[in-house]
Order: sequence, then C-alpha cells, then structure tokens
Amino acid sequence: MSEPTPDQPYHPDTVAAQALGWIDERTRAVIPPLHVSTTYLRDEDNQYRSGRVYARADNPAFDQAEAVINTLEGGHQALLFASGMAAATAVFQALKPGDHVLAPKVMYWSLRNWLMNFATEWGLDVELIDMTSPAAVATALRPGKTALVWIETPANPLWTVTDIAETTRLAHAAGALLAVDSTVATPLLTQPLALGADVVMHAATKYLNGHSDVIAGVLVVREDSPYWQRVRKVRAQLGGTLGSFEAWLLARGLRTLHLRVRAASASALTIARHFDGHPLVAEVLYPGLPRCQGHEIAARQMTGGFGGMLSIRVAPSQQGGEAAAIAVAAKTAIWKRATSLGGTESLIEHRASVEGAGTPAPPDLLRLSTGLEDVGDLIADLEQALAAAHR
Repeated sequence: MSEPTPDQPYHPDTVAAQALGWIDERTRAVIPPLHVSTTYLRDEDNQYRSGRVYARADNPAFDQAEAVINTLEGGHQALLFASGMAAATAVFQALKPGDHVLAPKVMYWSLRNWLMNFATEWGLDVELIDMTSPAAVATALRPGKTALVWIETPANPLWTVTDIAETTRLAHAAGALLAVDSTVATPLLTQPLALGADVVMHAATKYLNGHSDVIAGVLVVREDSPYWQRVRKVRAQLGGTLGSFEAWLLARGLRTLHLRVRAASASALTIARHFDGHPLVAEVLYPGLPRCQGHEIAARQMTGGFGGMLSIRVAPSQQGGEAAAIAVAAKTAIWKRATSLGGTESLIEHRASVEGAGTPAPPDLLRLSTGLEDVGDLIADLEQALAAAHR
C-alpha cells in the first residue's frame, strides 16, 4: 500500500491498521525491524547521503510512527518526542523570551505548572484565560505581541470544549500561531489542522500507543516555517527524543488505534448516559451529553464519537463530597486507581488530590478513563462502589 494522496485517500482505519502498508524492501517483512544504532556512516566524500547523522534527530525507528500519525492528521510533518511534556514544551521553547502566550485555565496540570513556573521564569508572558469563550480570547489577544495560543479540547479534567476553527481565526487575525493538545480526541475524532490550527500535539503515551507501556509525545505541523525549524532544533539540541524500542511499540499500538478509540468512546457515552441524573452522582461531565458545555461544538468538530474520557462528581455522603469521591475510588474492583489515560484498562482517579492547590477540579470529582472491558461490568462496578461509599 503506497501512502495515500488527495486523489486516492485511504480511510483512517486502513492507514492505522496497515501502518501505511510499510514493507521492508530487503527482507519483505510487514513489520519493521528494530533500529538501535545511534550513529550512521559518513560517505567517502564526507557527505551523508542517507540523510542520517545521529539518532537523536535521525533515527529510522521514528519513521513509521511519524508517517502514520502525520497521515492521520493530514499534516506536513510529524516529530516524535520522549514524552507528551517534551513535545508540548518544545512548542513554547521555540518561542522567544518576551512573547505573549495564551493558554486555558482548564488544561493538563503538568503543562500548566510548567507554563506558570519554568516558562514564565524563562521569559514568556503567559496568560491563562477561559479558552471556551471566543470573547475572552478576543479580549486577551495582543496583536503583534501574542505569539501563540494553546488550546486543549476536550480539556482535562472537566472535558470542556473549545471551538478550534473560531479560536484559530481569532489567533491568526492577531498574528499568532494556534496549537492544539488533541490527546483526548485523537486524530480519529478531530483533525485540528483541517480546522486551521498550525500545530497539533498528542501525548502519545495515551491513546496513540494505548497499552500503558510507552511514554511518548508527538507534534504535527500544518506547513513548514521558520518556527517549525526552531521546533526541530529544540528536539535535536535539548535531546527530548524517544528510544528506538519505544518508537517501535508506538508504531505497533497505532495499528489498533481505530478499534480502541471507537470502543472506548462508545462505552464512555453509555456510562455517561447511565449516571446522568443518578441519585448518587451530582454531575456527569462528558461532551457527548447534550446538556454539557460545548456539546454542539464537539458534535461539529468531533466525528465518530466524543472520546473515552469523562468525569463524575460524586454526591456528598455524611462526610462530604470529597470523602465520598475518594471512598468510591477505593471501592472499585475493575476500575484501577491509577493516573494516566487511554489504555486498554479502565482507570479512576481523584484529580484534586493529584493536582493540589489551585486545581480547577472540584474536590468531589473523579476522572474516568474508559478502557476496553465490558461496559456492563464497568457500570456495575461503579454502581457497587457508589452504594458502598454512601452506606
């Protein structure tokens, strides 16, 4: 299978399942070999016609995963990183001290901490706003000064939704780039670049790999630019690159992305509907529910599902809502009390405990990463845990 073209587009399921139909020309293997060399031979005339010099930037183990992700996103180029944080921070490290940056108040907590500490100390002017409000974005933008607008949609852990196309329009009108953390949506549910975004980031640790055994990140760019070349230099010079075996595992995980995302999204919607209005649940947060914030926007920019992530706010017990939420997590048997998301196993986490002071997560909130177990078993497990916590 050759790489898809505008005249012969392959369905994303086919792209993922066959990993672009890659074949090792030497052995005719359908699975790539594991490249572990860190350095490559220079030609006799002192040139590097292979295009590879050193594995920090030129590792052939990256090629397949980068090509598949880039194709799924419809981008110009993809770059793998050692983690989602390495990928995300590279977006900001390619800016210049003094640049103004807009980011959402509700976002992945580790990146928020990095922005409000390291990035500001380094010299970026970081401003957190309600990114779900186009009016707030328009007010905060400083034409000629704002260099980057960063959005995350759906946004962890409240799963609020930002209008990518409208926010991009506002950012570009002010001369700013627009980058999207699309980890939860995945390339199968949302294509930010097609909506005008300049860069899309995935914590590939999550859904792209999907098996809770790889730490990785990836950036995909819509078109080449001096800014993108600075991002490439950040990766090469700061060394936030992935190991060969991890890249190989990521390429393997991508082959089942479509099956896992579709199943997790369907189960999450079933769970959200089941507990919406439940007497022991104060609120369900999931963009697939019509009453939730941003549902209409999500329905417009997410195709094929609303993702596998949701949160529930537990009704208070005699000890209060926070105590009830922690007790529910303690009583689950199938849902595992662990951080991260996007794996085959379902995870439950009390986010306020993890994020600490300043978190936007209410103390009664439990974040749920829906896995691939039977949805009836998942619902029954939450039901018994809720009942036990409120006895």
